Amino acid sequence: MNILSLRADLERYLDKHQLRKKWNKQKRLFEQNWRHPSLNTELLEPKDLQLYSFRLDRKYRAVFVFVDDNTVEILDINPHYH
Repeated sequence: MNILSLRADLERYLDKHQLRKKWNKQKRLFEQNWRHPSLNTELLEPKDLQLYSFRLDRKYRAVFVFVDDNTVEILDINPHYH
């Protein structure tokens, strides 16, 4: 699975919240197997929007959409249940 390059605002968010190391680790895991159990990947409500998220850690999640069968775009990184 490929993840498109993050927008500049998301890159800044990672640095501001000291998430860079966690992002890199979870990104590698996601690229190998986007359904890996430790990512807790889930389809968000409402399901018809086809928005998904995966866990960076217990607090933060990355929200994404599929661009095609093998590529996703990260739309947001935010606190879980934000």
